[in-house]
Amino acid sequence: MTRAATYLDHNASAPLRPEAREAMLAALELTGNPSSVHAHGRALRNLVETGRQQVATLAGAEPKQVVFTGSATEAITQALIGGATQFSAGAIALSAGEHAATLKAAAATGLPLWTIALDAEGRIDLDQLSSLLRQADEQGVTLLVAVHWINNETGVVQPVERINALVGPTRHTLFVDAVQALAKLPLDFAASAPDMMAISGHKIGAPAGIGALLVKSHADTVRLIPGGGQEQGRRGGTESAALIAAFGAAAATSRYDAEAMSALTQSVEAGLGAIAPDAVIFGRGATRIGNVTNFAVPGLNNATAMMALDLMGLSVSSGSACSSGKVGASHVLAAMGVPKALANCALRVSFGWNSTRADAEAFLAGFETLLSRQRRDGKAA
Repeated sequence: MTRAATYLDHNASAPLRPEAREAMLAALELTGNPSSVHAHGRALRNLVETGRQQVATLAGAEPKQVVFTGSATEAITQALIGGATQFSAGAIALSAGEHAATLKAAAATGLPLWTIALDAEGRIDLDQLSSLLRQADEQGVTLLVAVHWINNETGVVQPVERINALVGPTRHTLFVDAVQALAKLPLDFAASAPDMMAISGHKIGAPAGIGALLVKSHADTVRLIPGGGQEQGRRGGTESAALIAAFGAAAATSRYDAEAMSALTQSVEAGLGAIAPDAVIFGRGATRIGNVTNFAVPGLNNATAMMALDLMGLSVSSGSACSSGKVGASHVLAAMGVPKALANCALRVSFGWNSTRADAEAFLAGFETLLSRQRRDGKAA
């Protein structure tokens, strides 16, 4: 298979950082088990704990608060299913725009789901959240509140500080999906209100297969895998020192250039305005993280567009990559009130640590060619 020349899908997975590759390969040269007390085991344990410190530093957490998992999906599942049990939750409150991993984990608890709406720009309705918290208090129900910090499809930044202020002082529990926020926003887990937070390695340039759940001391016993007592008894199974070392190296070298990322996104959106004046940019009126734009040109089906762009060597997406490869209408856009016909035209372009101006220009050139062909053939409005 020929590798696409221009990668524009960093929100799905970032390219592997050289530092992460080097750390992983070096760890693979070592023999042993991180839980063994002999010299071989201690060498691997040192890699695990160094990686833990590096990840904790990036997330503003204490090392003891970092529980390594096989993915962010596992961390989310551990937080919701394990958290629902530990905190005796009577219901889970979550926004309509959560990632599929959160929606499915919440459903798997078997608890009632209290849905928090999104507004037309993709922001969580804080008034409704406040109302749900009052309702829970009136009914004597303990809520496990699950919200995302940055929407992976639209890049809309949720008002987590205000959510912290609503949930933090109460008896209810707050979980935050910070997968898209790690290395893009300054995080201070240790000093902030969330009880639990999920992060991922491959979104910042580590390999896939490593994530972490950050937990406060009162949530320290949230677990799904008892196993042999690894991760201080919080997640059983022999730690992958190689993946943890790579995650740590990626965390230590992650320097998100917000200005540069925003410049690339703004250039794409300005170019779209010139190429397709009827293009709709989702979440444009909200605060967005600068590396992603989600847009639609009415009448240009996203499946058709993605295939055409792929043939040009341009890798873009229609939204989340965690839906078994399906292309179609987004539940996030539906929650924002976007008509299905327009949502079926949505495309997402996302930049990352190795993106350049040339990538943005290549996309605009390719997209202009695509639109010209479609309009010439009478297939687009």
